[in-house]
Amino acid sequence: MKEADEDSDSMEQAVAEGSQTQLTDSPLFESGSASDSISASQIDHTPLRYRSLSEIYERCHVCIVEPESYYEAAQDEAWKKAMKDEISMIEKNKTWELVRRPSDKPVIGVKWVYKTKLNLDGSVQKNKARLVAKGYAQKPGIDYNETFAPVARLDTIRTLIALAAKNKWKLFQLDVKSAFLNGVLEEEVYVDQPDGFIVQGEEDKVYRLHKALYGLKQAPRAWYGEIDSYLTLCGFKKSTSEATLYTKWRKSSEMIIVSIYVDDIIYTGSCQELMDDFKSDMMLKYEMTDLGLLHHFLGMGVMQTEEYIFIHQRKYASSLLKKFGLQDCKSVSTPLVPSDKLRKEDGSGTVDEAQYRQVVGSLLYLTATRPDIMYAACLLSRFMHCPTNKHLGIAKRVLRYVRGTLDFGLEYKKGKGAILMGFCDSDWSGSEDDMKSTSGYAFTFGSGVFSWSSVKQQCVALSTAEAEYISASEATAQATWLRFVLEDFGEMQTVATPMNCDNTSAIAITKNPIFHQKTKHINRRYHFIKEALQQGVIELLHCPTKEQIADIFTKALAREQFSYLRELLGVKSVHNLKGAVSM
Repeated sequence: MKEADEDSDSMEQAVAEGSQTQLTDSPLFESGSASDSISASQIDHTPLRYRSLSEIYERCHVCIVEPESYYEAAQDEAWKKAMKDEISMIEKNKTWELVRRPSDKPVIGVKWVYKTKLNLDGSVQKNKARLVAKGYAQKPGIDYNETFAPVARLDTIRTLIALAAKNKWKLFQLDVKSAFLNGVLEEEVYVDQPDGFIVQGEEDKVYRLHKALYGLKQAPRAWYGEIDSYLTLCGFKKSTSEATLYTKWRKSSEMIIVSIYVDDIIYTGSCQELMDDFKSDMMLKYEMTDLGLLHHFLGMGVMQTEEYIFIHQRKYASSLLKKFGLQDCKSVSTPLVPSDKLRKEDGSGTVDEAQYRQVVGSLLYLTATRPDIMYAACLLSRFMHCPTNKHLGIAKRVLRYVRGTLDFGLEYKKGKGAILMGFCDSDWSGSEDDMKSTSGYAFTFGSGVFSWSSVKQQCVALSTAEAEYISASEATAQATWLRFVLEDFGEMQTVATPMNCDNTSAIAITKNPIFHQKTKHINRRYHFIKEALQQGVIELLHCPTKEQIADIFTKALAREQFSYLRELLGVKSVHNLKGAVSM
């Protein structure tokens, strides 16, 4: 798209200007006479600018209308094709069989659900029609039994990304088309024929399901059981620490790692041949879409270069600002001001709980790639019941900070990394309401952090040392789990994990039993750290407070220190990366 006026906000004007420029190259202007020629002064010599598609789509403000019923969708050929594709997929998978209506079994209704799937830049990818069973009508013990199915933790996904960067691996992605239609049902389930696809002459018949439909309560579990069985059959070993993580080895150094989040599959490893074989096997077994290099997962954008892997949520953050009317707000340099203290009742008056919860919930999801707002989001989440005007004002300030850091995300430098390293910290009596402290921790390979937490402690600490001791114990539990996961990845943990703490008294408590008088009242669960030290799981080290990156998860910091620790976390603008490209 060409445009002469760089500041123009009109899409129509941009098109018109582009068309006008192109006319100078048209045969209409190849005149043989002086009277038909155009002088140089009549031609617009304004430098042309090429605008990215994502910018164009953002400025168009296209309104996408999705049908709410079959009868609306049937008026549009694109949606009719989407429904035919869905029925074709169901029949191809041998999901159901047309039978007589049973007299002793309930028949569950079905409905069409329509969704326009978008690309990361906001453009339309495709129209998707999904036939969904009305699972709310199912009865436990009759139509279904177990329903639970695991999904990958975000900590696991980020750990996998950080490990791939550390080892200079590439991450790839597969998408299972209509994944739930592959799950074999153990129960006897019947559904009605769908609107628009009722078999003529067989109107009284129903479908008996051999495999699951979306909407059934047991559909996720049936699909997980199917994919788990197939991966095991293919020689994969399931992790004991993460039920959606699988590894496969060939020789001692060639391996592939697979992580599953419902129908999204991420895989990486040291052997390209193993990865190619895995992709071929999956595409032979299931209807798949090969998405190539991982670039978009669970709302996260993923950029992979030879130098780094960068994850971000720019599109999601932009949509939040538009949703809450802050897309043109003035930005701020920090999410919180150290002098602002929040309490349940501050006299500023209450606000709408639903709106406040939407803002805070959205911020919590944004922390998937933005640990720099983790403390702010967790602090605000303490006031979901009866939030006040001050609470909402602080939440909007966090959004103003997001406005100024839209292009920020997490960088994992390739080839840079050593052993697993942890940081733990706490404030003391930071809560204005109950005087409880806040624990924070972060883990890294030496580049960007991939696991972090900010949480209020469950008991009142009597001193800073006690608060730090509790925080270190909570971080040790996470370190233990991460070591198990890394060993499943093939990263054997042969040395103790360094755990950096800036409180010498807390370190002394973990090593010396003479502090009995000061620790006898602490819940026994927090003494878990002493056993971990004795077994060589962790090594508690002292670090200066200025270098304590977990400090950003425990309190509001001044701008200079906040920016410094944010950089240590690996949170930075995409424009500051080597060889950066626009998102």
